[in-house]
Amino acid sequence: MMIPKKQKITSIFLLGFIFSFSLAIPTYVNSTFLNNYVSEGFVGVFYIISSIFTLLLMMSAGKILQKIGNYKTMIYALFINIISLVSLVVWDNFFVVITALTLHLVIVALIAFNIDVFLEAFSEDSSTGKIRGTYLSFNNLAWLISPMISGFILINNEYWKIYLFSGILTIPILYLIIRNLKNFEDPKYVKTNIWDTLKIIFNKPNVSKIFWAHFLLRFFYSWMIIYMPIYLHEYIGFDWSTIGIVFTMMLLPFVILEIPLGKLADEKIGEKEILNFGFLITGITTAMLTFITSNSIILWGLLLFMTRVGASMIEIASESYFFKKIDGNDTNILNVFRMTGPSAYILGPLTASILLMFIEINYLFVILGVFVTIGGIAREMTLEDTK
Repeated sequence: MMIPKKQKITSIFLLGFIFSFSLAIPTYVNSTFLNNYVSEGFVGVFYIISSIFTLLLMMSAGKILQKIGNYKTMIYALFINIISLVSLVVWDNFFVVITALTLHLVIVALIAFNIDVFLEAFSEDSSTGKIRGTYLSFNNLAWLISPMISGFILINNEYWKIYLFSGILTIPILYLIIRNLKNFEDPKYVKTNIWDTLKIIFNKPNVSKIFWAHFLLRFFYSWMIIYMPIYLHEYIGFDWSTIGIVFTMMLLPFVILEIPLGKLADEKIGEKEILNFGFLITGITTAMLTFITSNSIILWGLLLFMTRVGASMIEIASESYFFKKIDGNDTNILNVFRMTGPSAYILGPLTASILLMFIEINYLFVILGVFVTIGGIAREMTLEDTK
């Protein structure tokens, strides 16, 4: 049966939402969960090791897609993810936990890449901002509701329930992809030679600037996802239900702003202005976090909300710009673009781990804020806009 293109795009939005939900549920508790087994210093090392494996897998993604196609790759990846999550539910052994959590963090990067390939195949340049904005808003809605649900599940600090719930959510993803995308016609995949692809990217100055913006955003996320839950839980003294409320407030901008910002980038001002204002807002408000010692839920929620106002602007502007510059055949460039995430999760925790030898954890945020502001605006001010 021929499935209409609109239905396929809608199904991608829906499976993207469910996948993001299953990913978001454990994301903000992973570092604290690991803290039950290892010190704070090793938590950063764990993320570095996981990101190295992710990077190696993503380097091979083009070859995998050439051999078995995007549909089968995603099916296999989803089953591997289920196995890793079930292992975290069933076993409490240190080595099993470390192995299973590493496998989970690595394989979800491939699944996200698979979804990108599906979505790009059905997108047209004239509506890229709108489609990416809608897709990201569905995903961010999942991230928005997940902290409160995680906080509710973790009332008794029973982390295994988090991973069980995440695993159950993978089942409807399998149904949606089998139901709607089984007959997906793969584009011509270009084998990803990292160095050749990097040369192509660096020969396109505007694309390389968007790569840098995406890397900076992921670097920001790496510090905030790993160290902010630990800081709020262990130093400010918030319990998980309170952290769930604060993080829900924090993530609201991604749901509220990304669709209108995507339309704005398509129809009015382009991505450059959105990108630079995003870096300014994120950098300033992140730096302010260092100096907040209050345990006021409203204050923390408001400041973290503002950091994500800026981050949502950076995210939609960089995604919209990038996908306007590539098509379905540029899987090599898309693959390297998605490698900026694990690269940031190597350099981010590595930098933070070194800094924590000399400073208190709260000073990470002022350093991050300055880096994001200067590193972002200095590079992106020269971006050639699409409008």
